[in-house]
Amino acid sequence: MLFVTVAINYLDRGNLGVAAPRMAGELGIDPVHLGMLLSAFGSAYALFQIPGGWLVDRIGPRPLYAAACGLWSLATLAQGLASSLLVLVALRLLVGLFEAPAFPLCNRLATTWFPENERAGTIGLYTSGQYVGLGFLTPLLITAQDHFGWRSIFLITGGLGLAWAGLWLALYRDPDKEPGLSQGEREHIRAGGGLVEDGGVRTRALRFNPGDLRFALSQRRLWGLYIGQFAINTIPWFFLTWFPTYLVTYRHVELAHSRLSAALPFLAAFVGVISAGAVSDLLVRRGVSPSFARKGPIIAGLVLSTSVIGANFVTNPHWVIFFMTVGFFGSGFSAIAWVMVSLMAPRPLIGLVGGIFNFSGALASVLVPLLIGVIVKYGGFAPALAFVSVIALCGALSYLFLVGSVERIKDPPRSPSPG
Repeated sequence: MLFVTVAINYLDRGNLGVAAPRMAGELGIDPVHLGMLLSAFGSAYALFQIPGGWLVDRIGPRPLYAAACGLWSLATLAQGLASSLLVLVALRLLVGLFEAPAFPLCNRLATTWFPENERAGTIGLYTSGQYVGLGFLTPLLITAQDHFGWRSIFLITGGLGLAWAGLWLALYRDPDKEPGLSQGEREHIRAGGGLVEDGGVRTRALRFNPGDLRFALSQRRLWGLYIGQFAINTIPWFFLTWFPTYLVTYRHVELAHSRLSAALPFLAAFVGVISAGAVSDLLVRRGVSPSFARKGPIIAGLVLSTSVIGANFVTNPHWVIFFMTVGFFGSGFSAIAWVMVSLMAPRPLIGLVGGIFNFSGALASVLVPLLIGVIVKYGGFAPALAFVSVIALCGALSYLFLVGSVERIKDPPRSPSPG
């Protein structure tokens, strides 16, 4: 269920990138204003990460996920009816706002439902939904656009999300209320570190304690995760926003005739994240230290992501796709980083730390499309690819020198919340 939710979540982030070349031509949007539009989602998404993570610690996943998915899907559908840049920007802001709790909630559910030695594979599986949704379904969206216009992309993806929100509400139950889960299974999850009782979500007051935020922002090891997540998200946000335009306008590859080329990097990222989760869990089960088993794939993936810069040194479109595919495979291989939050965040603050962690990644969704738009206007795509490669390398250094040992940080000292 998380896999399907993430696939829909990322379709609603990436659909604008697919529609952008034709939309920009029809509405007369230049590269700088297109960069602003492409970064609008990330602005609201980043701004509401910490409030979204805080809500995850206090509201049950069944109503919260259904409401969030339904609302962002309505905003997505409405983009298919918009006719001005201002309206499109406003709707992208709403999509970002309502998607904000999604990944902190996924992480909370992975921590609730799965023991620690299965968690990287779990996170890898549902995270792969973002690449499968874009990789397998992007060609279908291109086909729909060819037949019905760019507006059909938003109508299709928005309608799909509304249907899934209803199914989530009908089907999901917490593990302590799931009738198909035996007591033995509950004990297996609990013994492995899973928070079967939903991690205390419903036992905490719906009010904010500033001390929790101060604590989450004062830990050097957590800052290593925050910086690393910004770098990890840089490569995907290039692909989600500017990659189709890069192929069409800079490399003169027509998407209608190169659906596989447009989808191949996303499929490679899917393979990367699935294999990274499997490798990481296998190393843990074989007794390898968590610091190597969890951090190793993330660092390796970030280093491999820098290969996108190779596209600057080739002219054949097939080699361009090769370097993009290798780079996005590396991005997928590093995308299990959510397991670090699951293993290192203090238990009462898993949602809040997840919100800050995802806020850091969401900053990439704001800055990367905007900066690439400026770079492309004044220098072309070659320096833009160099920019994203350097950021990926900085992320690897953050994991090497800041994160340290992979073990849970002790709970913060508790003080009365302001009432």
